[in-house]
Amino acid sequence: MKLKEKIKNKLEQKQLTNLEKLFLYFLIYSFIGWVLETAFAIYVNGYFVKRGFLLGPICPIYGCGAVILLVFLSRFKKSSLKLFFISSIILSFFEYVVSFAMDALFAMKWWDYSTDFFNLNGRISIAYAFCWGIISIIFINHLHPFIEKRLNKNILNKVSTKLQVIILYTLMCAAFIDAAASIGLNFQLNF
Repeated sequence: MKLKEKIKNKLEQKQLTNLEKLFLYFLIYSFIGWVLETAFAIYVNGYFVKRGFLLGPICPIYGCGAVILLVFLSRFKKSSLKLFFISSIILSFFEYVVSFAMDALFAMKWWDYSTDFFNLNGRISIAYAFCWGIISIIFINHLHPFIEKRLNKNILNKVSTKLQVIILYTLMCAAFIDAAASIGLNFQLNF
């Protein structure tokens, strides 16, 4: 009887929606991007440098890039060459648009590739486009499947959906509050 009840409860337990999972991945990859950016800055500068636009430890450009890869480019998983070229173009375009928007809104540059070979207005460069292509292949074929498997096995399958939703929406609220505070702070600093 207990086994039947467990199976019934498992079947009745609702899961996070696809949109909620995408936002969860956005947060995870934004945090990983912040860690990578911070580690790189420490390596280059020899000391801690706050990376990213937000006050908190996330870089949304990485989370958005990951979501773009998951939603639009994961279908090229079987063809690394297609994935490389398409993601290099799309992620470079995305990086250019974000750089332009941040510059237009806040009159600040968060990155500058103007000294790099074959750059476009210092916003993107061929070297970083190449990196985005390689990173996309690693991300789609290795990193995301690893994180998805670990997340499902170690967290999502062990924590009730109700608690998952509470945590996710709390993190979403924190991210939106951070974004609002960061936008306000950057407007004050620049005007």
